[in-house]
Amino acid sequence: MEHEILRPGPLRAPLVAVVDDDPDILELVSVHLKRTGMKVREFADAESFYRALSGEVPDLVLLDLMLPDADGIEICKFLRGHSRLSSVPVIMLTARADEVDRVLGLEIGADDYITKPFSPKELVARVKAVLRRVEQKAAAPQAVEIGLLGIDLKRHLVTVAGMPVDVTPVEFRILEILSSRAGWVFSREKILDYLWGHDKIVLERTVDVHIRHLREKLGGAAQLIKNVRGAGYKLEP
Repeated sequence: MEHEILRPGPLRAPLVAVVDDDPDILELVSVHLKRTGMKVREFADAESFYRALSGEVPDLVLLDLMLPDADGIEICKFLRGHSRLSSVPVIMLTARADEVDRVLGLEIGADDYITKPFSPKELVARVKAVLRRVEQKAAAPQAVEIGLLGIDLKRHLVTVAGMPVDVTPVEFRILEILSSRAGWVFSREKILDYLWGHDKIVLERTVDVHIRHLREKLGGAAQLIKNVRGAGYKLEP
């Protein structure tokens, strides 16, 4: 039986796992997060982090892209592919500022991306912002049905006429925001902000590409995603 993932609440301090092979970074991040009342577990390599996942599941993972025994992208893929861990938010933390690496990390499901060197205050603010988004999701309905389209927010499952559809993490999150207020128009900028926060490396036309791929996968439900010329996209029957 799978354990239920614990979520931050008023009576429990959120647990943040920091995975980085630089002891100075581990100490810096840990000190500043603990000052805000969060609990922190530090890991210097992927192996020790993987072992710890058999116990308490963290509320958020701060993950270095370059580790001595694994690539942070692969660790993020592992989390997203595991039913018990798939909804745990991940913030990539790295000295590599290459745009391709950053986009790849976001495309596979990372919730945010911070490049070293960073401001501890900014890091704490972005951790809090991601945790707030998680709390808001937990308070929202866990399943949505619009016409033929079904979206199970808890299991990260999309169905069309009852049949599962394989979507990417980014495509799922686009459906997530559109279905949060069916009939409302969301601008491309608003969608990008929901997907990747303050990271401005992704162009607005990227949304159009993801929407096009999503429509191709949804088949008979593709027409539910409507383009409002000059405004953005909405989801409605």
